[in-house]
Amino acid sequence: MVNAAPTPTHPAIALKAVRIEQGLTLRALSARIGMPYSTLSKLENGKMAMTYDKLLRLAQGLGIDLGTLLAGAPAVELPPAIGRRSVARAGLSAGAASQLYAHQYPAAELLGKLMVPIIIEVKARSVAEMGGLVRHSGEEYLYVLSGRMEIHSDLYAPLSLGKGDSIYFDSGMAHAYVWVGEVPCVVLTVCTGPGIQRLAQSAAHSWTLAFPSGKDAQPDHESVSNIET
Repeated sequence: MVNAAPTPTHPAIALKAVRIEQGLTLRALSARIGMPYSTLSKLENGKMAMTYDKLLRLAQGLGIDLGTLLAGAPAVELPPAIGRRSVARAGLSAGAASQLYAHQYPAAELLGKLMVPIIIEVKARSVAEMGGLVRHSGEEYLYVLSGRMEIHSDLYAPLSLGKGDSIYFDSGMAHAYVWVGEVPCVVLTVCTGPGIQRLAQSAAHSWTLAFPSGKDAQPDHESVSNIET
């Protein structure tokens, strides 16, 4: 659990501003999106990390661009030194999971990245199961590592992708990943754009809480996600 008060650029500030602008109480928003009142209160007061699934549900429930909640991320000034790197060993990346996806965030500890790599196990069987399409500022590259999936959007017909296929697209186009077939579908996606790194930072924070030593951990990603619920 996050105990620090939200900064002026934290998604919690944007959440509260949009909620008030739409004339919604916390209980009204809770009823609309099916999220417990206590969870919403903690999110809005910066006492719980804004994981991807929570951001997605909030954006969809409020009818706003996901980037509206993310774009407040402060710019991070890069250090003058060059050559920084981050090595991710198999099974040791910061991660989060739910019934709809499992995410791993390689290089989550590097701040101010120009791109954010995410390894995703796609689990949702339909756009409806995902709660609808989502959009955020920036661009996105997706490469299918295993299985088959469809990418749904508001501008194109569903696109079927199999192992070895890839797509580069504008993340501002509302989109959703859907699993098809029986073979587990795992993809590598690389995202750019203001605020997207906050997702990786949230995962890294969750990881630190679950595995403070950071050594020889072989985590169950569901357990990492559970500390945020």
